[in-house]
Amino acid sequence: MTNTTRQDTRAGQHRRDESCSPARPSRWRLVPPGGFPTEHDSPLRRVRTALAVAAGRLATGASRKLRLGSGGIIGGRVALALQPDLLDELVAGKHVVVVTGTNGKTTTTHMVAEALRAGGRSVSNATGANMLDGHVAALMGDPGADRAALEVDELHLAQVTERFAPTAILLLNLSRDQLDRVGEIRTVEASLRAALSRAPRTRVVANADDPNIVSAAADHPEVTWVSGGCRWKHDALNCPRCGAFLHREDTDWYCTCGLRRPHPDWTVGTTELIGPDGLREELSLPLPGQVNRVNATFAVAAASVLGIPVRQAVDRVRALRQAHGRYEQVLLAGHSVRLLLAKNPASWLEMLDLVAENERPLVLVVNSREADGYDVSWLWDIDFERLAGRTVVVAGERALDLAVRLRYAEVPCEVASAGVSQALRWASSHGGNDEPVEVIANYTAFRDLFSKRQRP
Repeated sequence: MTNTTRQDTRAGQHRRDESCSPARPSRWRLVPPGGFPTEHDSPLRRVRTALAVAAGRLATGASRKLRLGSGGIIGGRVALALQPDLLDELVAGKHVVVVTGTNGKTTTTHMVAEALRAGGRSVSNATGANMLDGHVAALMGDPGADRAALEVDELHLAQVTERFAPTAILLLNLSRDQLDRVGEIRTVEASLRAALSRAPRTRVVANADDPNIVSAAADHPEVTWVSGGCRWKHDALNCPRCGAFLHREDTDWYCTCGLRRPHPDWTVGTTELIGPDGLREELSLPLPGQVNRVNATFAVAAASVLGIPVRQAVDRVRALRQAHGRYEQVLLAGHSVRLLLAKNPASWLEMLDLVAENERPLVLVVNSREADGYDVSWLWDIDFERLAGRTVVVAGERALDLAVRLRYAEVPCEVASAGVSQALRWASSHGGNDEPVEVIANYTAFRDLFSKRQRP
Protein backbone atom coordinates (compact mmCIF):
# COMPACT_ATOMS: atom_id res chain seq x y z
CA MET A 1 0.00 0.00 0.00
CA THR A 2 1.37 3.39 -0.99
CA ASN A 3 1.81 5.87 1.83
CA THR A 4 -0.47 8.57 0.45
CA THR A 5 0.26 10.95 3.32
CA ARG A 6 3.95 11.08 2.48
CA GLN A 7 3.23 11.22 -1.24
CA ASP A 8 0.77 14.08 -0.81
CA THR A 9 3.25 16.11 1.24
CA ARG A 10 5.89 15.77 -1.45
CA ALA A 11 3.46 16.50 -4.27
CA GLY A 12 1.90 19.38 -2.36
CA GLN A 13 5.29 21.08 -1.95
CA HIS A 14 5.95 20.56 -5.65
CA ARG A 15 2.60 22.17 -6.49
CA ARG A 16 3.18 25.14 -4.19
CA ASP A 17 6.46 25.81 -5.95
CA GLU A 18 4.97 25.71 -9.45
CA SER A 19 1.33 26.79 -9.11
CA CYS A 20 -0.19 29.40 -11.37
CA SER A 21 -1.34 32.75 -9.98
CA PRO A 22 -1.91 36.20 -11.54
CA ALA A 23 1.33 37.47 -10.04
CA ARG A 24 3.41 34.48 -11.06
CA PRO A 25 2.63 32.77 -14.36
CA SER A 26 2.48 29.01 -14.49
CA ARG A 27 5.82 27.24 -14.86
CA TRP A 28 4.31 23.84 -15.61
CA ARG A 29 5.98 22.28 -18.60
CA LEU A 30 3.14 21.39 -20.94
CA VAL A 31 3.46 17.98 -22.51
CA PRO A 32 3.68 18.33 -26.32
CA PRO A 33 0.17 17.33 -27.38
CA GLY A 34 -0.81 14.77 -29.95
CA GLY A 35 -1.25 11.08 -30.48
CA PHE A 36 1.24 8.32 -30.17
CA PRO A 37 3.47 7.76 -33.23
CA THR A 38 1.58 6.39 -36.22
CA GLU A 39 2.64 4.96 -39.53
CA HIS A 40 4.68 7.08 -41.93
CA ASP A 41 2.70 9.95 -43.45
CA SER A 42 1.97 9.42 -47.13
CA PRO A 43 -0.09 11.07 -49.89
CA LEU A 44 -2.50 8.14 -49.84
CA ARG A 45 -3.01 8.49 -46.09
CA ARG A 46 -3.60 12.23 -46.39
CA VAL A 47 -6.21 11.64 -49.11
CA ARG A 48 -7.91 8.99 -47.01
CA THR A 49 -7.99 11.32 -44.00
CA ALA A 50 -9.43 14.15 -46.07
CA LEU A 51 -12.13 11.87 -47.46
CA ALA A 52 -12.98 10.59 -43.99
CA VAL A 53 -13.36 14.12 -42.62
CA ALA A 54 -15.44 15.20 -45.61
CA ALA A 55 -17.72 12.17 -45.31
CA GLY A 56 -18.08 12.69 -41.56
CA ARG A 57 -19.01 16.32 -41.98
CA LEU A 58 -21.52 15.39 -44.69
CA ALA A 59 -23.14 12.83 -42.35
CA THR A 60 -23.27 15.38 -39.54
CA GLY A 61 -24.86 18.00 -41.77
CA ALA A 62 -27.42 15.53 -43.12
CA SER A 63 -28.38 14.41 -39.62
CA ARG A 64 -29.00 17.98 -38.55
CA LYS A 65 -30.84 18.99 -41.71
CA LEU A 66 -33.15 16.00 -41.53
CA ARG A 67 -33.61 16.60 -37.78
CA LEU A 68 -32.47 13.09 -36.95
CA GLY A 69 -30.14 14.32 -34.21
CA SER A 70 -27.35 16.75 -33.42
CA GLY A 71 -24.86 14.88 -35.60
CA GLY A 72 -22.53 14.57 -32.60
CA ILE A 73 -22.09 10.82 -33.13
CA ILE A 74 -22.92 9.81 -36.70
CA GLY A 75 -20.30 12.08 -38.27
CA GLY A 76 -17.54 10.60 -36.13
CA ARG A 77 -18.79 7.07 -36.72
CA VAL A 78 -18.69 7.47 -40.50
CA ALA A 79 -15.26 9.12 -40.41
CA LEU A 80 -13.79 6.40 -38.19
CA ALA A 81 -15.14 3.69 -40.49
CA LEU A 82 -13.10 5.22 -43.30
CA GLN A 83 -10.02 6.12 -41.25
CA PRO A 84 -9.73 4.14 -37.97
CA ASP A 85 -6.71 6.20 -36.78
CA LEU A 86 -8.41 9.55 -37.38
CA LEU A 87 -8.59 10.48 -33.70
CA ASP A 88 -4.79 10.25 -33.41
CA GLU A 89 -4.41 12.68 -36.30
CA LEU A 90 -7.03 15.14 -35.07
CA VAL A 91 -5.47 15.53 -31.61
CA ALA A 92 -1.97 16.04 -33.00
CA GLY A 93 -0.84 19.60 -32.24
CA LYS A 94 -3.62 20.21 -29.71
CA HIS A 95 -3.69 20.58 -25.95
CA VAL A 96 -6.59 18.35 -24.91
CA VAL A 97 -8.40 18.53 -21.58
CA VAL A 98 -10.45 15.41 -20.82
CA VAL A 99 -13.36 15.53 -18.34
CA THR A 100 -14.78 12.37 -16.78
CA GLY A 101 -16.76 11.21 -13.75
CA THR A 102 -20.32 10.19 -12.94
CA ASN A 103 -22.02 13.59 -12.63
CA GLY A 104 -21.31 17.05 -14.02
CA LYS A 105 -19.27 16.03 -17.09
CA THR A 106 -21.24 18.00 -19.70
CA THR A 107 -21.50 21.20 -17.65
CA THR A 108 -17.83 21.10 -16.63
CA THR A 109 -16.74 20.42 -20.22
CA HIS A 110 -18.68 23.50 -21.36
CA MET A 111 -16.93 25.51 -18.65
CA VAL A 112 -13.49 24.18 -19.58
CA ALA A 113 -14.04 24.95 -23.27
CA GLU A 114 -15.17 28.47 -22.41
CA ALA A 115 -12.20 29.05 -20.09
CA LEU A 116 -9.76 27.80 -22.75
CA ARG A 117 -11.20 30.30 -25.25
CA ALA A 118 -9.55 33.00 -23.17
CA GLY A 119 -6.33 31.78 -24.81
CA GLY A 120 -7.56 31.11 -28.35
CA ARG A 121 -9.73 28.74 -30.35
CA SER A 122 -11.16 25.76 -28.49
CA VAL A 123 -13.35 22.89 -29.66
CA SER A 124 -15.61 20.68 -27.54
CA ASN A 125 -18.11 17.82 -27.78
CA ALA A 126 -20.77 20.16 -26.43
CA THR A 127 -23.70 17.78 -27.02
CA GLY A 128 -22.36 15.22 -24.55
CA ALA A 129 -21.42 12.57 -27.15
CA ASN A 130 -18.67 11.24 -24.91
CA MET A 131 -17.18 8.22 -26.68
CA LEU A 132 -14.57 8.03 -29.44
CA ASP A 133 -16.98 8.72 -32.32
CA GLY A 134 -18.27 11.79 -30.47
CA HIS A 135 -14.70 13.01 -29.93
CA VAL A 136 -13.90 12.66 -33.63
CA ALA A 137 -17.10 14.48 -34.61
CA ALA A 138 -16.25 17.36 -32.27
CA LEU A 139 -12.63 17.67 -33.40
CA MET A 140 -13.66 17.66 -37.07
CA GLY A 141 -15.77 20.73 -36.34
CA ASP A 142 -12.69 22.94 -36.04
CA PRO A 143 -9.50 21.08 -36.98
CA GLY A 144 -7.49 24.30 -36.66
CA ALA A 145 -8.28 24.84 -32.98
CA ASP A 146 -5.20 24.35 -30.81
CA ARG A 147 -7.19 23.43 -27.67
CA ALA A 148 -9.97 20.95 -27.01
CA ALA A 149 -12.21 20.06 -24.07
CA LEU A 150 -13.59 16.54 -24.38
CA GLU A 151 -16.16 14.89 -22.16
CA VAL A 152 -15.35 11.19 -21.79
CA ASP A 153 -17.55 8.41 -20.44
CA GLU A 154 -15.89 7.13 -17.28
CA LEU A 155 -15.61 3.59 -18.64
CA HIS A 156 -13.97 4.84 -21.85
CA LEU A 157 -11.13 6.89 -20.38
CA ALA A 158 -8.82 3.89 -20.80
CA GLN A 159 -9.58 3.85 -24.55
CA VAL A 160 -8.61 7.51 -24.76
CA THR A 161 -5.28 7.17 -22.95
CA GLU A 162 -4.46 4.16 -25.12
CA ARG A 163 -4.73 6.45 -28.17
CA PHE A 164 -3.08 9.67 -26.95
CA ALA A 165 -1.84 11.49 -23.86
CA PRO A 166 -4.15 14.39 -22.90
CA THR A 167 -2.63 17.54 -21.46
CA ALA A 168 -4.97 17.29 -18.48
CA ILE A 169 -7.57 14.86 -17.14
CA LEU A 170 -10.32 16.04 -14.77
CA LEU A 171 -11.75 13.43 -12.38
CA LEU A 172 -14.98 14.85 -10.95
CA ASN A 173 -16.67 12.15 -8.84
CA LEU A 174 -17.81 8.53 -8.77
CA SER A 175 -21.20 7.21 -7.64
CA ARG A 176 -23.62 4.45 -8.61
CA ASP A 177 -25.10 4.96 -12.07
CA GLN A 178 -26.52 2.54 -14.65
CA LEU A 179 -25.44 -0.55 -12.72
CA ASP A 180 -26.66 -2.86 -15.49
CA ARG A 181 -24.22 -1.21 -17.93
CA VAL A 182 -21.43 0.31 -15.87
CA GLY A 183 -21.25 -2.10 -12.96
CA GLU A 184 -20.16 -1.34 -9.42
CA ILE A 185 -18.00 1.66 -8.54
CA ARG A 186 -14.95 -0.48 -7.75
CA THR A 187 -14.92 -1.60 -11.38
CA VAL A 188 -14.96 2.00 -12.61
CA GLU A 189 -12.30 3.08 -10.09
CA ALA A 190 -9.99 0.29 -11.27
CA SER A 191 -10.57 1.31 -14.89
CA LEU A 192 -9.72 4.95 -14.13
CA ARG A 193 -6.58 3.94 -12.25
CA ALA A 194 -5.43 1.82 -15.20
CA ALA A 195 -6.15 4.68 -17.61
CA LEU A 196 -4.05 7.13 -15.57
CA SER A 197 -1.15 4.69 -15.43
CA ARG A 198 -0.87 5.01 -19.23
CA ALA A 199 -0.54 8.81 -19.03
CA PRO A 200 2.17 9.53 -16.42
CA ARG A 201 3.00 12.98 -17.86
CA THR A 202 -0.62 14.14 -18.05
CA ARG A 203 -1.70 16.62 -15.37
CA VAL A 204 -4.60 15.21 -13.32
CA VAL A 205 -7.11 17.50 -11.60
CA ALA A 206 -9.03 15.39 -9.09
CA ASN A 207 -11.69 15.59 -6.39
CA ALA A 208 -10.02 15.44 -2.97
CA ASP A 209 -13.33 14.82 -1.17
CA ASP A 210 -14.30 11.65 -3.06
CA PRO A 211 -12.44 8.56 -1.71
CA ASN A 212 -13.05 6.65 -4.95
CA ILE A 213 -11.47 9.41 -7.02
CA VAL A 214 -8.56 9.76 -4.58
CA SER A 215 -7.93 6.02 -4.81
CA ALA A 216 -7.87 6.23 -8.62
CA ALA A 217 -5.50 9.22 -8.71
CA ALA A 218 -3.32 8.86 -5.60
CA ASP A 219 -0.53 6.95 -7.36
CA HIS A 220 -0.26 9.39 -10.25
CA PRO A 221 2.82 11.65 -10.11
CA GLU A 222 1.10 14.89 -11.21
CA VAL A 223 -2.15 15.64 -9.36
CA THR A 224 -3.88 18.92 -8.51
CA TRP A 225 -6.54 18.41 -5.83
CA VAL A 226 -9.86 20.27 -5.72
CA SER A 227 -12.18 20.38 -2.68
CA GLY A 228 -15.78 21.52 -2.83
CA GLY A 229 -17.43 19.24 -0.32
CA CYS A 230 -19.23 15.95 -0.91
CA ARG A 231 -22.95 15.72 -0.10
CA TRP A 232 -23.48 12.15 -1.32
CA LYS A 233 -21.36 9.79 0.78
CA HIS A 234 -23.30 6.53 0.54
CA ASP A 235 -21.06 5.18 -2.23
CA ALA A 236 -17.87 5.92 -0.31
CA LEU A 237 -18.43 4.51 3.16
CA ASN A 238 -15.68 1.92 2.73
CA CYS A 239 -12.08 2.29 1.61
CA PRO A 240 -11.74 1.58 -2.13
CA ARG A 241 -8.35 -0.03 -1.51
CA CYS A 242 -8.89 -2.36 1.48
CA GLY A 243 -12.63 -2.33 2.17
CA ALA A 244 -12.41 -1.09 5.76
CA PHE A 245 -14.82 1.56 6.99
CA LEU A 246 -13.50 5.07 6.44
CA HIS A 247 -13.03 7.35 9.44
CA ARG A 248 -14.58 10.81 8.97
CA GLU A 249 -13.97 14.00 10.93
CA ASP A 250 -15.78 17.05 9.50
CA THR A 251 -14.46 17.35 5.93
CA ASP A 252 -11.52 15.00 6.54
CA TRP A 253 -11.55 11.25 5.94
CA TYR A 254 -8.92 8.54 6.21
CA CYS A 255 -8.41 4.78 6.33
CA THR A 256 -6.13 2.76 8.57
CA CYS A 257 -4.45 1.35 5.44
CA GLY A 258 -3.00 4.81 4.66
CA LEU A 259 -5.40 6.18 2.07
CA ARG A 260 -6.63 9.59 3.18
CA ARG A 261 -8.02 12.87 1.93
CA PRO A 262 -5.16 14.87 0.40
CA HIS A 263 -4.60 18.54 1.12
CA PRO A 264 -6.47 20.50 -1.58
CA ASP A 265 -4.77 22.94 -3.94
CA TRP A 266 -8.10 24.58 -4.84
CA THR A 267 -11.00 25.03 -2.41
CA VAL A 268 -14.55 26.08 -3.26
CA GLY A 269 -16.31 28.41 -0.85
CA THR A 270 -19.88 29.69 -0.90
CA THR A 271 -18.95 32.84 -2.83
CA GLU A 272 -15.34 32.38 -3.94
CA LEU A 273 -12.64 29.97 -4.98
CA ILE A 274 -9.34 29.77 -3.17
CA GLY A 275 -6.38 28.71 -5.27
CA PRO A 276 -2.67 28.07 -4.84
CA ASP A 277 -0.61 30.60 -2.87
CA GLY A 278 -3.75 32.06 -1.27
CA LEU A 279 -5.25 33.22 -4.58
CA ARG A 280 -8.91 34.24 -4.16
CA GLU A 281 -11.49 34.95 -6.84
CA GLU A 282 -15.15 35.84 -6.39
CA LEU A 283 -17.27 33.12 -8.00
CA SER A 284 -20.85 34.26 -8.55
CA LEU A 285 -22.33 32.27 -11.42
CA PRO A 286 -25.52 32.36 -13.50
CA LEU A 287 -25.66 28.58 -13.12
CA PRO A 288 -27.13 27.74 -9.69
CA GLY A 289 -25.90 25.76 -6.73
CA GLN A 290 -22.70 24.71 -4.98
CA VAL A 291 -22.29 21.89 -7.48
CA ASN A 292 -21.69 24.40 -10.29
CA ARG A 293 -19.19 26.38 -8.23
CA VAL A 294 -17.29 23.10 -7.88
CA ASN A 295 -17.57 22.46 -11.63
CA ALA A 296 -16.33 25.98 -12.33
CA THR A 297 -13.32 25.54 -10.04
CA PHE A 298 -12.34 22.36 -11.87
CA ALA A 299 -12.55 24.30 -15.15
CA VAL A 300 -10.42 27.18 -13.83
CA ALA A 301 -7.83 24.76 -12.43
CA ALA A 302 -7.65 23.00 -15.80
CA ALA A 303 -7.27 26.29 -17.65
CA SER A 304 -4.44 27.33 -15.34
CA VAL A 305 -2.61 24.10 -16.21
CA LEU A 306 -2.66 25.28 -19.83
CA GLY A 307 -1.31 28.69 -18.86
CA ILE A 308 -4.59 30.65 -18.94
CA PRO A 309 -4.50 33.40 -16.26
CA VAL A 310 -6.96 32.60 -13.49
CA ARG A 311 -8.82 35.92 -13.70
CA GLN A 312 -9.43 35.49 -17.43
CA ALA A 313 -10.63 31.92 -16.96
CA VAL A 314 -13.02 32.95 -14.17
CA ASP A 315 -14.45 35.77 -16.28
CA ARG A 316 -15.15 33.37 -19.16
CA VAL A 317 -16.82 30.80 -16.89
CA ARG A 318 -18.97 33.50 -15.26
CA ALA A 319 -20.48 34.28 -18.67
CA LEU A 320 -21.84 30.74 -19.16
CA ARG A 321 -25.61 30.60 -18.58
CA GLN A 322 -26.49 27.04 -19.63
CA ALA A 323 -24.77 23.84 -20.73
CA HIS A 324 -26.68 21.96 -23.41
CA GLY A 325 -29.99 22.67 -21.68
CA ARG A 326 -28.92 22.08 -18.09
CA TYR A 327 -30.65 24.64 -15.81
CA GLU A 328 -32.10 26.43 -18.85
CA GLN A 329 -35.49 28.18 -18.75
CA VAL A 330 -37.45 27.31 -21.89
CA LEU A 331 -40.97 26.92 -23.24
CA LEU A 332 -42.38 23.40 -23.40
CA ALA A 333 -45.87 22.85 -24.82
CA GLY A 334 -46.53 26.54 -24.20
CA HIS A 335 -45.44 26.46 -20.55
CA SER A 336 -42.42 28.17 -19.02
CA VAL A 337 -40.19 25.57 -17.33
CA ARG A 338 -36.71 25.23 -15.87
CA LEU A 339 -35.04 22.00 -17.03
CA LEU A 340 -32.95 20.10 -14.49
CA LEU A 341 -31.13 16.83 -15.16
CA ALA A 342 -30.87 14.15 -12.45
CA LYS A 343 -29.92 10.60 -13.36
CA ASN A 344 -28.83 8.88 -10.13
CA PRO A 345 -29.16 9.38 -6.34
CA ALA A 346 -26.18 11.74 -6.11
CA SER A 347 -27.44 14.11 -8.82
CA TRP A 348 -31.04 13.94 -7.54
CA LEU A 349 -29.76 15.12 -4.17
CA GLU A 350 -28.24 18.22 -5.81
CA MET A 351 -31.35 19.00 -7.88
CA LEU A 352 -33.66 18.61 -4.88
CA ASP A 353 -31.45 21.14 -3.11
CA LEU A 354 -32.07 23.60 -5.96
CA VAL A 355 -35.84 23.22 -6.06
CA ALA A 356 -35.99 23.52 -2.26
CA GLU A 357 -35.19 27.21 -2.73
CA ASN A 358 -38.74 27.88 -3.99
CA GLU A 359 -42.30 26.55 -3.82
CA ARG A 360 -42.98 26.23 -7.54
CA PRO A 361 -44.92 23.24 -8.90
CA LEU A 362 -42.64 20.30 -9.59
CA VAL A 363 -42.75 17.80 -12.45
CA LEU A 364 -40.62 14.64 -12.12
CA VAL A 365 -39.98 12.57 -15.26
CA VAL A 366 -38.26 9.17 -15.21
CA ASN A 367 -37.56 6.75 -18.08
CA SER A 368 -35.60 3.49 -18.04
CA ARG A 369 -34.15 3.03 -21.51
CA GLU A 370 -30.70 1.64 -22.30
CA ALA A 371 -29.02 5.03 -21.85
CA ASP A 372 -30.67 5.44 -18.43
CA GLY A 373 -30.17 1.91 -17.17
CA TYR A 374 -33.15 -0.41 -17.00
CA ASP A 375 -33.03 -0.81 -13.22
CA VAL A 376 -34.77 2.04 -11.32
CA SER A 377 -34.38 0.60 -7.83
CA TRP A 378 -32.16 3.61 -7.10
CA LEU A 379 -35.35 5.66 -6.66
CA TRP A 380 -35.54 4.23 -3.13
CA ASP A 381 -32.17 5.79 -2.22
CA ILE A 382 -33.41 9.35 -2.85
CA ASP A 383 -34.67 11.52 0.00
CA PHE A 384 -38.04 12.37 -1.56
CA GLU A 385 -39.44 12.95 1.93
CA ARG A 386 -38.14 16.50 1.68
CA LEU A 387 -40.83 17.23 -0.96
CA ALA A 388 -43.60 17.05 1.64
CA GLY A 389 -46.06 19.87 1.04
CA ARG A 390 -44.99 20.48 -2.58
CA THR A 391 -47.26 20.31 -5.62
CA VAL A 392 -45.84 17.30 -7.48
CA VAL A 393 -46.83 15.53 -10.70
CA VAL A 394 -44.97 12.57 -12.21
CA ALA A 395 -44.60 11.43 -15.79
CA GLY A 396 -42.42 9.25 -18.01
CA GLU A 397 -42.14 5.54 -18.66
CA ARG A 398 -41.59 4.77 -14.96
CA ALA A 399 -44.12 7.25 -13.58
CA LEU A 400 -45.92 4.58 -11.57
CA ASP A 401 -42.66 3.40 -9.94
CA LEU A 402 -41.96 7.00 -9.00
CA ALA A 403 -45.52 7.47 -7.67
CA VAL A 404 -45.15 4.41 -5.44
CA ARG A 405 -41.86 5.73 -4.06
CA LEU A 406 -43.48 9.13 -3.35
CA ARG A 407 -46.42 7.44 -1.63
CA TYR A 408 -44.01 5.75 0.80
CA ALA A 409 -42.36 9.15 1.31
CA GLU A 410 -45.83 10.53 2.16
CA VAL A 411 -45.66 12.99 -0.73
CA PRO A 412 -49.01 13.19 -2.57
CA CYS A 413 -48.63 13.39 -6.34
CA GLU A 414 -50.60 13.27 -9.57
CA VAL A 415 -49.70 10.77 -12.31
CA ALA A 416 -49.75 12.21 -15.85
CA SER A 417 -50.48 9.05 -17.79
CA ALA A 418 -50.79 11.04 -21.04
CA GLY A 419 -47.25 12.38 -20.81
CA VAL A 420 -45.31 15.51 -19.96
CA SER A 421 -47.68 17.91 -21.73
CA GLN A 422 -50.48 16.80 -19.41
CA ALA A 423 -48.13 17.09 -16.43
CA LEU A 424 -47.21 20.65 -17.36
CA ARG A 425 -50.84 21.69 -17.79
CA TRP A 426 -51.70 20.30 -14.37
CA ALA A 427 -48.64 21.83 -12.69
CA SER A 428 -49.13 25.24 -14.31
CA SER A 429 -52.76 25.36 -13.17
CA HIS A 430 -51.58 24.94 -9.59
CA GLY A 431 -48.76 27.47 -9.67
CA GLY A 432 -48.20 31.19 -10.09
CA ASN A 433 -48.86 32.66 -13.52
CA ASP A 434 -45.39 34.18 -13.88
CA GLU A 435 -43.29 31.47 -12.32
CA PRO A 436 -41.74 28.64 -14.35
CA VAL A 437 -42.51 25.03 -13.48
CA GLU A 438 -39.54 23.07 -12.16
CA VAL A 439 -38.91 19.92 -14.25
CA ILE A 440 -36.44 17.29 -13.02
CA ALA A 441 -35.87 14.54 -15.59
CA ASN A 442 -33.45 11.67 -15.94
CA TYR A 443 -31.22 11.29 -18.99
CA THR A 444 -33.44 10.21 -21.92
CA ALA A 445 -36.43 12.09 -20.53
CA PHE A 446 -34.32 15.26 -20.31
CA ARG A 447 -32.95 14.72 -23.81
CA ASP A 448 -36.44 14.31 -25.27
CA LEU A 449 -37.75 17.41 -23.53
CA PHE A 450 -34.73 19.48 -24.54
CA SER A 451 -35.24 18.55 -28.19
CA LYS A 452 -38.84 19.87 -28.03
CA ARG A 453 -38.02 23.15 -26.31
CA GLN A 454 -38.95 26.62 -27.51
CA ARG A 455 -37.13 29.75 -26.49
CA PRO A 456 -39.23 31.95 -24.13
